[in-house]
Amino acid sequence: MTLGNYKKIGWREWVGLPDLGIEAIKVKVDTGARTCALHATKIKYLRIGEERWVSFVVTTQLNPHHGVRTRARLIEKRRVKSSLGHSTLRPVIMTSLKLGEETWPVEVTLVNRDPMGFRMLLGRQALKGRFLVHPARSFLQSEERVEP
Repeated sequence: MTLGNYKKIGWREWVGLPDLGIEAIKVKVDTGARTCALHATKIKYLRIGEERWVSFVVTTQLNPHHGVRTRARLIEKRRVKSSLGHSTLRPVIMTSLKLGEETWPVEVTLVNRDPMGFRMLLGRQALKGRFLVHPARSFLQSEERVEP
């Protein structure tokens, strides 16, 4: 496998979630996590016709006092073990993720990440075949932004 075909990303980056109306959210790139995890509160399950949806609120580092209420089609509920070893049942959605010049669909679990330093984790499935992680650098594919 050649390493020359992959773009490098830092251990933290800014990404957009255009399907959810999120222009920018700071993520921690976490190769230990299988899927992405997004900070979500006020999670509500909906049925629209035959489809199951989930409605939730996302607050970002750029706008911590104003949450964005959004919704997405529910793929499934999945049991996920946290880094602390606690297992929880989480809603799973599919949404577009924009990093640098690339946009692609990713699976995201929704969970309250209030106690964590980052509002989102970018897991290894989202990175596979696209990026190599430089663990000592930040914001290689995105510009560092000033937080309030």
